[in-house]
Amino acid sequence: MNKALIPLALALALGAAPISALAQSKGDWTLGIGVHQVNPKSDNGALAGGTLPLDIDSDVKPTITFEYFLRDNLGLEVLAALPFEHDIAVKGVGTVGSTKHLPPTVSLQYYFNGQGKVSPFVGAGINYTTFFSEHTRGALEGTRLKLDDSWGLAAHAGIDFKVGERGAVRVDARWIDIDTDVHVDGAKLGTANIDPWVYGVAYVLKF
Repeated sequence: MNKALIPLALALALGAAPISALAQSKGDWTLGIGVHQVNPKSDNGALAGGTLPLDIDSDVKPTITFEYFLRDNLGLEVLAALPFEHDIAVKGVGTVGSTKHLPPTVSLQYYFNGQGKVSPFVGAGINYTTFFSEHTRGALEGTRLKLDDSWGLAAHAGIDFKVGERGAVRVDARWIDIDTDVHVDGAKLGTANIDPWVYGVAYVLKF
């Protein structure tokens, strides 16, 4: 999915007309509507003293961002999304459960070439992830699964391709530090290290 997002965004941006500068000025607000894929890293930790290595799959959902520019080219962004859902597997055992999560993230980000048609940006911030609707199956069928909420750092980078007077097509990527303690029937079995890359494309409108 993530490999297809970048060519799609480039085609939208380069094929749109007219294209003009969309300045990021102090006091501006933007709204972004897009779609993102959460890709947990390949090594997701292990349970039961390292004997049960975890594998957490990816998911795609619509996202929304709000950003307020504190000064020219410097914005404070809030990311929200519909709940992402992930299957949880133990390598060699198979899928043992699933969970949903919401990962609201607040980032301070700086835009280069903010007056131009193409504006790269970088950002850093804080993520809070809350897990809910945990279910068990397979080897854990009938037990109660609980994942603790997580606080962690987040990094963000992307490119805005300006479209018209108030819009831009955005291609971006985030890295988020998400670690959660895993409990089964109230007993802590270990920690899941999710630490995903999040790839996406969005349309951003200034108002």
